[in-house]
Amino acid sequence: MKSKSRFIKSIVAAAKTEEVHLPWTRGTQRKTALLIRHNTAPRQVQAKSA
Repeated sequence: MKSKSRFIKSIVAAAKTEEVHLPWTRGTQRKTALLIRHNTAPRQVQAKSA
C-alpha cells in the first residue's frame, strides 16, 4: 500500500504543477492544428462503377 500512496501523491503533485489546457480553451491553436490536419490529409477518389 505504501508504493500505491506514493504513486497517488506523485500524480497529485504533478497535477498541481502542470497547467492543463482543455480543448475549448485552446482556441486558435486548436483551429490551426485542425485546419492543417484536414488540408494535408490525402483525399481518396472513389471509383465509379459502370
